[in-house]
Amino acid sequence: MKFLKSIGVLSLLMLLLISCNSSKKVSESMGNINRKWMLVEYKDFTKAELTKLEANMDLTKRAEAPNQYGAKMGCNGMFFTAELNKGKAKFSGVGSTMMYCDGRMKLEVLFGKELPTMDQYKIEGHFLTLSNGNGDKMKFVAADWD
Repeated sequence: MKFLKSIGVLSLLMLLLISCNSSKKVSESMGNINRKWMLVEYKDFTKAELTKLEANMDLTKRAEAPNQYGAKMGCNGMFFTAELNKGKAKFSGVGSTMMYCDGRMKLEVLFGKELPTMDQYKIEGHFLTLSNGNGDKMKFVAADWD
């Protein structure tokens, strides 16, 4: 009888450990900043304009360059260095390829100038918001969110 009780208690403990571990993985993935983000709110651009330009920032980690990331704001491929940790952000080295795309440059120029001023980030659900002390902000939605 003791043997059966011991097996029952061990089974219950194993079940609890497994369920706690899987809920931790779900919450970690919801707060994962290292993914592709679609720009949905920025300055006076409408969501439709941002969607048409396919404005995005890719914060996916790469083994060969762990702090280097990319973006596309409608024309050129952009690149930058970022340090993101516990809500603090530091963007630097912003550059891009040098093509001219008629009617598609305004967002790219503004984004390139303002990204280095963003010093905070917040993830809420499937949204990422970058902001600075001047009240400027950029809001993104996870590209893999349905």
